[in-house]
Amino acid sequence: MSLSEPDHELVVAELGREPTAAEAALFENLWSEHCAYRSSRPLLSAFESEGDQVVVGPGDDAAVLALPEPDAADVPAADRDADDYGDQYVTFGVESHNHPSFVDPFDGAATGVGGIVRDTMSMGAYPIALLDSLYFGGFDRERSRYLFEGVVEGISHYGNCIGVPTVGGSVAFHGGYEGNPLVNVACVGLTNESRLVTATAQEPGNKLVLVGNGTGRDGLGGASFASEDLAEDAETEDRPAVQVGDPYAEKRLIECNEALVDEDLVLSARDLGAAGLGGASSELVAKGGLGARIDLDAVHQREPKMNAMEILLAESQERMCYEVAPEDVDRVAALAERFDLGCSVIGEVTDGNYVCEFAGAGADDADDAESEVVVDVDAEYLADGAPMNDLPSEAPAQPDRDLPAPEPPLDEAVEAVVSAPSTASKRWVYRQYDHEVGVRTAMTPGDDAAIMAIRETEENGEASEGGDPDGVGLALSSGANPNWTETAPYEGARAVALENATNLAAKGAVPLAAVDCLNGGNPEKPDVYGGFKGIVDGLADACADLDTPVVGGNVSLYNDSVEGPIPPTPTLALIGTRKGYDAPPAALDADRADDSELLLVGDGDAAGGALGGSEYLAQAGGTDRFPELPDGASAEGGDLADRVASLAAVARHESTLATHDVSDGGLAVALAELVTDEAGADVTLPDRVAAFEETPGRLVVQTTDPEAVAEIAGDLPVLRLGDVTTDGALSLAVGDDAVEMDADAIRDLRGVIERELA
Repeated sequence: MSLSEPDHELVVAELGREPTAAEAALFENLWSEHCAYRSSRPLLSAFESEGDQVVVGPGDDAAVLALPEPDAADVPAADRDADDYGDQYVTFGVESHNHPSFVDPFDGAATGVGGIVRDTMSMGAYPIALLDSLYFGGFDRERSRYLFEGVVEGISHYGNCIGVPTVGGSVAFHGGYEGNPLVNVACVGLTNESRLVTATAQEPGNKLVLVGNGTGRDGLGGASFASEDLAEDAETEDRPAVQVGDPYAEKRLIECNEALVDEDLVLSARDLGAAGLGGASSELVAKGGLGARIDLDAVHQREPKMNAMEILLAESQERMCYEVAPEDVDRVAALAERFDLGCSVIGEVTDGNYVCEFAGAGADDADDAESEVVVDVDAEYLADGAPMNDLPSEAPAQPDRDLPAPEPPLDEAVEAVVSAPSTASKRWVYRQYDHEVGVRTAMTPGDDAAIMAIRETEENGEASEGGDPDGVGLALSSGANPNWTETAPYEGARAVALENATNLAAKGAVPLAAVDCLNGGNPEKPDVYGGFKGIVDGLADACADLDTPVVGGNVSLYNDSVEGPIPPTPTLALIGTRKGYDAPPAALDADRADDSELLLVGDGDAAGGALGGSEYLAQAGGTDRFPELPDGASAEGGDLADRVASLAAVARHESTLATHDVSDGGLAVALAELVTDEAGADVTLPDRVAAFEETPGRLVVQTTDPEAVAEIAGDLPVLRLGDVTTDGALSLAVGDDAVEMDADAIRDLRGVIERELA
């Protein structure tokens, strides 16, 4: 680790002296891209983050949102007022663990889960759901499969052990991730007004208490490591920068945190993540405009002879830093002991500088050794003083139309798209996750969105068993499509937002808020930074059009390797609400085949009219411009928020039997996914663009009352696709060609991941 020369000069000017080794290391990590967002923060003001539902917005460990009362849960957020929200809160956050997951896929992914769960805990919330959005190189590459298997195993092991269900997410395969996979994990927690905690230190004299595992040497310089391109020898040379997780300790920490919050012992809290103790403690007091005096020798350690820099910067997992009133310290220690966790009073909050003292590594008796001040800096300057980068950018251009010539036969095209790893079934992934622990999961993985049942509230903020059957259904969706954002960063990011909102609408929910994980390559390359700027602006504009505040997130840059930069990847995690938790499935109902029809709600037969960014072109070759999306001023569609609200109303109507959004793979994939052993579909489309283009904001709907659906849809076009059959097959006519596949054939095509990894 080394502080860059320009930053070194700034620090010397601020301190009026040379920094100590520990100070230089702290500045190097806390001023890194990973912690300080030096290249991205100038762009993030594009996001709108306010609303009546937003209790705590960007800047804390996780956002806090007020849930609407059940009777207002179906109403779009823009049409609610403050009185429509109750005292039930949810927290929402997202994190990336990209570089660590390349070096060590199991531990890298596992500790990513642990970190976002502790972010949830630090807000006084109990974690109730996880979502994972994962991106790997080509599935046919041995290295990609190794990383894929290790990451999924790490997520499943950690999440299952701590008892937090992984209920949704996404997986994409793309050559651009060959040397740099992405692991983005979101977490939802449950709390209420009386239990809310923030990461803002309260007042001088309060104690800083470290609770959890002992501090070791793992994860040293993790923040710095995450702010550099991956080198060819990263797997060996950067292994010490990867943390090692202990999910059983995390489970005890979760329950201890609950007990601490129950007894109102926590004044503020921060989990120990990037930059370890130095990052958590300095940021905690900086947010309160305060300082701290910390005794590094008091930190409970699991390795001998650690020096000051190691104690400050190690990113050992399963640790929390709490601000505690002096009279409550003994009770905190007693609860930590009950849960078999380490506990150290490491210092106190002051109204001065951030000061760390250390008696010296290897002292035979620290009590007899003379302590020296190894850090003495202004906390706000350390935590927030990094200068922002002013980087040049080049806006990428969309490709011209160059469709495959000759185009493949229809049956081959449908089979290729349905069996593509990115569009195929992800059952191999989610069957490894315990997605029902906690008994709140009403809609499980494999559908458009997960739904968590939020019932009436107990005094401790947890949902009670049973309760009002018409409570609030919490709908969750997350992901991005690298084919879209590689083809057209701005337009593709807008599509990502609309697609996630459509996932919620397909289950009858309207958006409440979003968090994002913005992944890009080396921002010092103008073309890479131009693509990153495109996804930021596109996501911000679409979320504003959706009346959905973006209340937090994460930025991960320098995702470059010897293979080149990743596609700009704007993972969006979206949370929505509906009254009740019963939603139409993404599976046709054979029992009502005779008196129901299949409709496409949201656009006409050709939708966006282009194939750019589609899985069809990825399989068949060729290029095309990205399809035009529904526009905010569109005469036929209204704005995006109205569009999503109309789609959600269609999904909630009593005549609706099944719903599925149209996205990756287009209508061909959506229809194949709706087919079951008992129920099939007989559909006619005018041409290949209609079959394979991927314009989001559309639903395939099975309904017994087409007229009612058309009335609810309002200005949205409604197209009759065809009939539901009882032969368990997809019959798809496209122009003058046709293809037919039964459920077994579809299942075989869609099972490519499970079959190859069995």
